[in-house]
Amino acid sequence: MAAKSTTASTDLSVLPEDNTAYGTKEYWQQRYMQEDASTFDWFKTYKDLEPLLSKHIGSKDVRILMLGCGNSTLSSDMYDDGYQNIINVDYSDVVIEQMRQRTQQQSGMTWEVMDVRALDLGDGSVDVAIDKGTLDALMCDKGDVWEPSAEMCENVAREVNEVDRVLIAGGKFIWITFGQPHFRRRHLERPSWELQIERLNDGGFDYFVYIATKKQAAPPTH
Repeated sequence: MAAKSTTASTDLSVLPEDNTAYGTKEYWQQRYMQEDASTFDWFKTYKDLEPLLSKHIGSKDVRILMLGCGNSTLSSDMYDDGYQNIINVDYSDVVIEQMRQRTQQQSGMTWEVMDVRALDLGDGSVDVAIDKGTLDALMCDKGDVWEPSAEMCENVAREVNEVDRVLIAGGKFIWITFGQPHFRRRHLERPSWELQIERLNDGGFDYFVYIATKKQAAPPTH
């Protein structure tokens, strides 16, 4: 059975007292055990994102990596719309097993326990990588948003560098976030890709979509 495409209301008991908990595996393990059969989507659902994803992904035959998939409905809804080669990764074995069970009939998808900062995937093995809220969780920090801590920057850089590594030339990293460019852009800039930013307005609240396209390798010189 496919995962439900409705978004569960937030149970306030699963919210942390300190937002830095969003960056810890322990918090998510406990939360997913509490939520069990629930689904939850940060920021946007596939219905909201479909025009943008269709524009930037193009072919539905591409191999998609869903980073920090959690119990979002995004992958399941994309699968039902024809994107059937999706690898979902999360460092919570609890949620990975839950999602495997819920999507048994969606046989083209795989669910793997994996840390987005150390992906067990080959170089150039993915066409598109999507992050919807995972980097934001890593960015929950006690420091000043203008001067984030070195530890936070390192964690974010590890994920972004891993995405850069596993993307094919011409592949795309798509990050959906509420983070404004003057806070977020610096974490994505790499000489290996071209970065563009789109804005989604939702009744006065802006979301941002960062699209990094990996450059083709330069031809060898003689």
